[in-house]
Amino acid sequence: MKVVIVGGVAGGATAAARIRRLDERAEIIVFERSGYISYANCGLPYYIGGVITDRSALTLQTPDSFYQRFRVAMKVHHEVLAIHPEHKTVLVKNLETGETFEERYDKLLLSPGAKPTRPRLPGVGLDRVFTLRTVEDTLRLREYITQHQPKSAMLAGGGFISLEVAENLRKLGMDVTIVQRPRQLMNPFDRDMASFLHSEMRKHGVQLALGHTVEGFEETANGISVLRKDAPPLEADMVILAIGVTPDTHLARDAGLALGVKGSILVNDRMETSVPDIYAMSDAVQVKHFVSGEDTLLSLAGPANKQGRIAADNICGGSGSYKGSQGSSILQVFDLTAAATGLNETRAKAAGFTVDKVILSPMSHAGYYPGGRLMIMKVVFEAATWWLLGAQIIGYEGVDKRIDVLATAIRAGMSALELQNLDLAYAPPYSSAKDPVNMAGYIIDNLASGVVKQWYLEEADSLPRDGSVTLLDTRTEDEYAQGHIDGFVNIPVDELRERLSEIEPEKPVYVICQSGLRSYIASRILSGNGFDCYNFAGGYRFYETAKNDLCLVECASACGKNSD
Repeated sequence: MKVVIVGGVAGGATAAARIRRLDERAEIIVFERSGYISYANCGLPYYIGGVITDRSALTLQTPDSFYQRFRVAMKVHHEVLAIHPEHKTVLVKNLETGETFEERYDKLLLSPGAKPTRPRLPGVGLDRVFTLRTVEDTLRLREYITQHQPKSAMLAGGGFISLEVAENLRKLGMDVTIVQRPRQLMNPFDRDMASFLHSEMRKHGVQLALGHTVEGFEETANGISVLRKDAPPLEADMVILAIGVTPDTHLARDAGLALGVKGSILVNDRMETSVPDIYAMSDAVQVKHFVSGEDTLLSLAGPANKQGRIAADNICGGSGSYKGSQGSSILQVFDLTAAATGLNETRAKAAGFTVDKVILSPMSHAGYYPGGRLMIMKVVFEAATWWLLGAQIIGYEGVDKRIDVLATAIRAGMSALELQNLDLAYAPPYSSAKDPVNMAGYIIDNLASGVVKQWYLEEADSLPRDGSVTLLDTRTEDEYAQGHIDGFVNIPVDELRERLSEIEPEKPVYVICQSGLRSYIASRILSGNGFDCYNFAGGYRFYETAKNDLCLVECASACGKNSD
């Protein structure tokens, strides 16, 4: 059997190695148009910032080392120009010599990945406008920074690459601004959770121009002018486009393969395309979202590696199947760690779910053990069935552990109610006897059993201030004096039983505290005394961060400034 693979890096190299392990006699050829067959794509921003200092550390395998280990012919600087399914051949160009030739295959695996989205805007091809996707992009960008010592950079886009590059450029001492059309960074997160990321970026000097549409770029005597719709231009020494990626599927389209979302390659769960003996994988293919079942695109290394293994198994006569992607991801944002899995609230609602959520602020480990830090967790579930839909966590240590537990729970089809029963490891340096994931389950169980009712951030401005309801802040007097929601009166939770006479029993009571715990205790006191009460989901810290950020972004967008 002769297998031709188009594209190396994570997916293609994984598939090639798996095929060899399953079939020692197969002839395997990989054509890669760049000069690198397997490199640490996710590490590229850290090389630019000098965190990774050794250029060779980015290269996981070379053509020679791969051949020595697996006897796979890795043809770098070879671009596949066309696929001829009727003849089972591909047309290949040697980019070093200019030679073109036909290569026959029995099985063809497409792993072309995706390319940086380059909008059709004036000036997008200027020398000081960069993209970051390949090792070559990285080397070009680092060489420019080393030679020209730019003082400022503009990043167009607010996803993973943009935030990672922003951090690394700040560590080089550059002034950094992120500009993009959406009014939040990081779409895997809901707007309220993204506010914590915005705050961290501003804290470290990154300026945010959110809600601004880039209309083009102009070269000036001193750098680049970023033109914005209905706002003054922004000036920088260089621009990096990080507005997303587009499936690189022109070969598949020209060969008549069926296409899906945004021109991606349509595959079944065996990674087979619409044409016999042609498989496809990685960032170029349409997948099913594991939670919603919707057709989608997810450009993440984990799914690419899994798809490569499944495609290889099936090429070798196996029966592997890809069960869908749920978008589990994690990101370092200066001192913070941000992670998400499954559907966020916004996407869950768009997919037609009736959504509820809990928001809590647990410690990373036992409070009495030194060094514990708060994290903010948002767990999303279907209101009627308690089906676990997704989670987002932002904090410091321990975020990765909890998001992986929740990702596993979603993959296992667990109910949100079952989170309370998970038997998780505990020792004071690592967790609490009631792990944060268990705590989320306890809160959800309280909702299900009617022990507590919630009110939410989106209701804060519409709560009546006419005396028809009681708005109660149960923090200490000092906490209340440092900031509170207009219209809320202060009765500390430890004084509540003695001051119940100050609350009119026939009126609903909306309760808040700093994190949600004291207000929960207050809600139980009130409920036990016949009051109809509602506990705020998230606490005042969550409210203050989200509301202040929203004000900054909206005010800046309205006046054409940055929300710094």
